[in-house]
Amino acid sequence: MKKYWLVGTSALLALSLAACNGEKESEPATADTSESASVDKSSEKADAEQTIKYLEESYTLPAKVDNIVAASLESMEDAAVLGIKPTGVLSIGNAIPTYLEKELEGAELIGDKREPNKEAILALDPDVILGSSKYTEEVAANLNKVQTMIPYSHISTNWKENLTLLGDLTGKESEASTVISDYEKKAADAKAEMSADFKDKDILVLRIRGGAIYAYPADVYLNPVIYEDLGAPVPDVITQTKAQAELSLEALTKVNPDVIFLQFETSENPENPAALDDLMANPIFSKLDAAKNEKVFVNSVDPLAQGGTAWSKIKFLDAAIENLSK
Repeated sequence: MKKYWLVGTSALLALSLAACNGEKESEPATADTSESASVDKSSEKADAEQTIKYLEESYTLPAKVDNIVAASLESMEDAAVLGIKPTGVLSIGNAIPTYLEKELEGAELIGDKREPNKEAILALDPDVILGSSKYTEEVAANLNKVQTMIPYSHISTNWKENLTLLGDLTGKESEASTVISDYEKKAADAKAEMSADFKDKDILVLRIRGGAIYAYPADVYLNPVIYEDLGAPVPDVITQTKAQAELSLEALTKVNPDVIFLQFETSENPENPAALDDLMANPIFSKLDAAKNEKVFVNSVDPLAQGGTAWSKIKFLDAAIENLSK
């Protein structure tokens, strides 16, 4: 439209000048006018956007973020901690996960954690999608076609960066900072008071998945609470574990842990719903020091807890302090 307006204006000006001076022609529109309009449009666009930096990557989002889709359990847990209501959340068994249902009540369901429903998210018209760093490239690419998708980290040691990101996006920077500082103080106090009590003890966090027992590296899942925040020594079996690794009963017997935090979720064991009962009744398992001394703590936090979030760490720190004090 602007181009045609300029042409029309030039024509009228030419006719006017021609009437006054038959030999004088109108001058074309100056470059300054065109450049000024271009700058104005660019400025308007810049004002409507913001750039967020997270874990060394930059993401362009609307200047005001009102509509968040939490497409990862990690971001859902952090939203619950900060009192944020995402527009859309993942479902477990076609419902909001029970341990977060009160805080996230009213959010629309957007499908499974492995591959959220693109159409359901599109219908919510989000300002940003908080996805997962566990997504495949294909899933991440599909979500980025809907709106900018930030791959919310599932790595436990990134929990502060995660919570800070969500605080920045929602204007709850102060609340996020307070959650972090309160946790660090409580952990430091507990470490100073308790670490000597389990200096020579082997403490394991184990998870039953698909009917098998799994262990994790020291900086994965709930382990950082035990080994870093509370200062318990890292058992050799954990030092040697580089990723989620199956642990046989024979290997567990060699460790003979003093304390076991055991997590079991039925939905993660669809073909072995009795796996927990079977393990507890197993004569090999029952001979472990942890079992004999009643130091096997089952689901001390909700078994769906992701481990590397503020929600998981706060809940598990409380549980660990309580159980290790017994």
